Amino acid sequence: MNWLDLVALPLLAKIALVGMFPLSAYDKVAHWDEAMEQAASGPLPFPALLVVLGIGIEAVTPIMIITGYCDRLGAFLLAGFCAVTALLFHRFWAFADFWSKNGEGRGHFWDFFKNFGLVGGLLLVVIGGSYAPASEIVRHPLSSGPQSADIQR
Repeated sequence: MNWLDLVALPLLAKIALVGMFPLSAYDKVAHWDEAMEQAASGPLPFPALLVVLGIGIEAVTPIMIITGYCDRLGAFLLAGFCAVTALLFHRFWAFADFWSKNGEGRGHFWDFFKNFGLVGGLLLVVIGGSYAPASEIVRHPLSSGPQSADIQR
């Protein structure tokens, strides 16, 4: 195995998975009033505390995941953040018109499922284990991952 297999592709995958979160943290700082308005629209008290916690999670956990320093803990915390955000702030079911072309709930519908897609990817970091070498994937592109071999036994 070489540097591409062990470092480059897993690093690129992690950056792609969490790259938006530091930008989101910066956006909350740069547009504090809008962030406060969104936090206050949810059912939880102390919106300023929620925004500050959100900024911290979005700024710190991606660094943990990308560097590998307590990456499973970072991925677990960020997955929880995404799930809570989806359930509390993207409640598409609260909008009667969420399927209509211009309905407000439609955007929440897609944000809700985007968040849970991120939860799935982050949970793979939590339970993942070792990486398959990129050269092996290129040689056998239709093969199953290592977890499926354990299930078939």
